[in-house]
Amino acid sequence: MSIIHDIRTAFSRRDNALNQLLLINVLVFAVLVVLGAILHLSGGDALYARLVRLVEIPSDLPSLAWRPWTIITYAFAHVGFLHILFNMLNLYWFGSLVREYLGDRKLVSIYILGALVGAAFFLLSFNLVPVLRPQLGIPMLGASGAVTAIIVAAATLLPDYTFNLILLGPVRIKYIAAVVVLISLAGINSNNPGGEIAHIGGAILGYLYIKQLQRGRDLGRPVQATGDWLGSLLSGRPRLRVTHRNRAEEAATATPAKKAGPRKPEQEEIDIILDKISRSGYESLSKDEKQKLFRASQK
Repeated sequence: MSIIHDIRTAFSRRDNALNQLLLINVLVFAVLVVLGAILHLSGGDALYARLVRLVEIPSDLPSLAWRPWTIITYAFAHVGFLHILFNMLNLYWFGSLVREYLGDRKLVSIYILGALVGAAFFLLSFNLVPVLRPQLGIPMLGASGAVTAIIVAAATLLPDYTFNLILLGPVRIKYIAAVVVLISLAGINSNNPGGEIAHIGGAILGYLYIKQLQRGRDLGRPVQATGDWLGSLLSGRPRLRVTHRNRAEEAATATPAKKAGPRKPEQEEIDIILDKISRSGYESLSKDEKQKLFRASQK
């Protein structure tokens, strides 16, 4: 019961998106492992294969038409231990950076958009590239496209941030992201070209998302709006009612107000933060201070 309680607690928090993404992937993996073991011992391997097909994305469009939900479910399902291990480690390391600077909602947006763009690249490659047509029908499973989007997004946002890697020491994450992309490009000429092409799609999305965000445009707004709608639907909260007044009423009751939008940190706040960096280093900053510094850089 304590495990179930911990899971419920993790999903009840609104500031826990990274852990929730990790948990969903691990839970789906655990369910598939348990079902696979049970069905194998009972001679139900064919049934297990049909269950996996319910979450993996097919490369042929007629099969996708019968299972349209797989354009997103594939990004939360794994069947290999090493596959989920590396994906979840990368999601945790790079996702922590994205969440720290941009918040939970944008982290989820990048993950979902990375999965969708990765699926689009996967489908287009098998259906339009002649050399891949003979392999049409091969499915795809795993969060690699979505995780690659987060890796590249973090590297685009904070290119000179360093990770201490075993045997290599401190390495800037822009070089880690570059290696990830190069490995995916090299892997196209392998037995998993569709998966590697999906990684490239995720990488492009991660780069464009941050570049557009720095220009003031959030590509993840549709994802966030959909999430808000689903959240209100599942929680049973009533939707807000909008009333309209004529212009005369608005003019009579209007009061001066500042332009809506996220508040930019004042220069004095930024000076204090910069002084703190010079005294104690960048890592001494709180999450709120790092987000203020990032917003100020967009001025």
